[in-house]
Amino acid sequence: MRPQIDSLVYTNRLRSLPPEHKLGFAIALFILGYLAPPHLQLGIALWLALWVIGYARIPAAIYLKLLAIPISFWLMSLPALVMGVSWGAHLAAIDADVVWGIPLGQVYFYMSQRGLDQASTVLARAIALTSCLYFILFTVPFVEIVRILRRWGCPALVTELLLLMYRFIFVLTEVAGELLSAQQSRLGYCSWKASMRSLSLLVGQLFQRSLETYRQISLGLTSRGFKGDLRVWHRRRHQAS
Repeated sequence: MRPQIDSLVYTNRLRSLPPEHKLGFAIALFILGYLAPPHLQLGIALWLALWVIGYARIPAAIYLKLLAIPISFWLMSLPALVMGVSWGAHLAAIDADVVWGIPLGQVYFYMSQRGLDQASTVLARAIALTSCLYFILFTVPFVEIVRILRRWGCPALVTELLLLMYRFIFVLTEVAGELLSAQQSRLGYCSWKASMRSLSLLVGQLFQRSLETYRQISLGLTSRGFKGDLRVWHRRRHQAS
């Protein structure tokens, strides 16, 4: 996924616009989306989808695939948000909040109207705020984000950590994908016992390969005269937005 995102962020139709403007636009919508009511949050999400898919020409399948990530987390947390438990002696206190319920002995399980409202609020906010982040992800290269953060006075230690984390997240996913494909080709997940053994081997190999990749990156930086400051080259040629 990382090479695909990197390719899209350098070839999208909004690439020529100043990154400061795109970051400011997304940050303003992020703050507005956090404070706005749910219907306005959904409007922000649709508007950003128009920018990303329509103006930046990012494939809709990729954008929707990434947008499904926060929705999947919301679905996993949905039972905890909408379901409630009460004892029989307290049924009168929750009667106005019950949408549907079922008694099991002295315990009463029910679906809460307040929980449904809260779940819809969380979903709208998650989609709106994630859309702001995806707008930055697909239209502003990460090295330009780091350069702007440094210009805004962000400490060098923070920006270097961001660069290394961005790099190593995708290193780990690529290595894990390669190891997983190799294990699956050898029927490493054909049974529960084999799956547990393969998973333990994958974690161990992933740790070793990650350390080796880190050592190679450290040697590469040292050979290029690294003195504790990662500098990003940039040639300014943006159009006025």
